[in-house]
Amino acid sequence: MKVIQYSHEPETRFENDMVKGVSGRVVIGKADGAPNFCMRVFELESGGFTPRHKHDWEHEIFFHAGYGEVWQNGKWVPVQAGSVAFIPGDEEHQIRNAGDHQLTFVCLIPSGPPEL
Repeated sequence: MKVIQYSHEPETRFENDMVKGVSGRVVIGKADGAPNFCMRVFELESGGFTPRHKHDWEHEIFFHAGYGEVWQNGKWVPVQAGSVAFIPGDEEHQIRNAGDHQLTFVCLIPSGPPEL
């Protein structure tokens, strides 16, 4: 069993032409002996965004804090603390912070794809 504060896990920062102001942490994954899923926590600073992309695997996302938007079928859909999103495999998606404070969300993926 593992019980921790997510902020105690190492942070990876993402910053380039396709992603801005994003940090991610693997909080439960292969290193913990989790054979089926990976749980990551992402923090997007104000104005931050993930890359617009698609891939084979699904995401389940719970938005914990802040205000943001998810790219879905050619339009931005607003999300906030308490919102959830299911992103099927092969669907183009992106998340951006649309507020003045940090956007924090938990993202679950199946085991197999890169954890971060």
